[in-house]
Amino acid sequence: MIQHLHPETIRKDFAIFNAHPDLVYLDSAATSQTPIQVTDAVLNYYESFNANVHRTIYSIGNEATQAYEAARKKIADFIGAEDAASVIFTKSATEAINLVAHAWGRKNLSAGDEILITEMEHHSNIVPWQLTAKETGGDLKYIPISQEGELEDWENCISEKTKLVAITHQSNVFGTINPIKELAAKAHAAGALVLVDAAQSVPHSKVNVQELGCDFFAFSGHKMLGPTGVGVLYGKTDLLEKMDPFLGGGEMIKTVTMETSTWNEIPHKFEAGTPNIAQAIGLGAAADYLNDIGMENVYAHEQELLQYTLNALGDLPGITIHGNPKKRGGVVSFNVDGIHPHDAAQFLDDDGIAVRAGHHCAQPIMQKLGVAATCRASAYLYNTKSDIDKLHDSLEKVKSVFN
Repeated sequence: MIQHLHPETIRKDFAIFNAHPDLVYLDSAATSQTPIQVTDAVLNYYESFNANVHRTIYSIGNEATQAYEAARKKIADFIGAEDAASVIFTKSATEAINLVAHAWGRKNLSAGDEILITEMEHHSNIVPWQLTAKETGGDLKYIPISQEGELEDWENCISEKTKLVAITHQSNVFGTINPIKELAAKAHAAGALVLVDAAQSVPHSKVNVQELGCDFFAFSGHKMLGPTGVGVLYGKTDLLEKMDPFLGGGEMIKTVTMETSTWNEIPHKFEAGTPNIAQAIGLGAAADYLNDIGMENVYAHEQELLQYTLNALGDLPGITIHGNPKKRGGVVSFNVDGIHPHDAAQFLDDDGIAVRAGHHCAQPIMQKLGVAATCRASAYLYNTKSDIDKLHDSLEKVKSVFN
């Protein structure tokens, strides 16, 4: 049963809001704030059992290994993965996508094979495939988007030449939630695999990789209340087992001679060197925190704030809201007529309001919209309607100053 969130109470778990009680933080799509439950978990590792994992027989090393692998299991459960071995810790969603591009793409793609992406992708899900296509002779195709921020005619973009569809689950510019389950079924029927960039969806709604039917699934910890420097790649185990390593070094090997090497089992085959132990433990704590609140409740709260934001900004003359997808998350991109987004964001900052201004690592979207940049307000579980009221009032001031 969906329960109403109380963000005023939730904010007490975040030290930054205690230090800056008047801060209106509306940039969680870039990086979320971190609750003390997560920072305490990271600090506890460093203070109580700081040691390397998988390499020691002494007690604190065993404790570190247990905590690290427990975090892996928490993340597997959080995204509905059947096997914890299918969860690989990376440093970010970007690294997770690059891992697939290198370890799967360069081995399985050849001249004439098509990689299908969309016009709404973050650069992290464009550039790796441009490089892969160049190195393999593959063709990079894209699904066009409308001015409303929705995919256009995606069903007819998948063909027998398509070998991989790499697509965002939720747009970081429009908030568009794409029909991954339907797209994955269509792609699989054509013999293609599906990679989902879930950096913007996992923090804000309940996801299940098995229900979505995707083959790879990438996201970042720092957007879901976790530490920076940790991300996740989920992959179907049969695919991961066939893939070559992404990085070489310690831990990812089974045997090494001067002539050759053999590889460790998954997921360790893809976690070369000392992993991001503290960050992974912190990410596990973030999953615990979100589970305690309930992802259905997080989603419902953000949807309420989204509608409130759209109404508040829609009432302001001279504000252009970009995109109007039918199904969307709590992200609103906008421009103030006659004012550069960077200038608008600077004035908002003077009022203690943090929004993102720029191209949001999505330059093809900006080109589609015919703008150089936008402002973006993105809410999370600690935001209130009062935050949106302050954004509205500050934008009114911005307009009066420039006019």
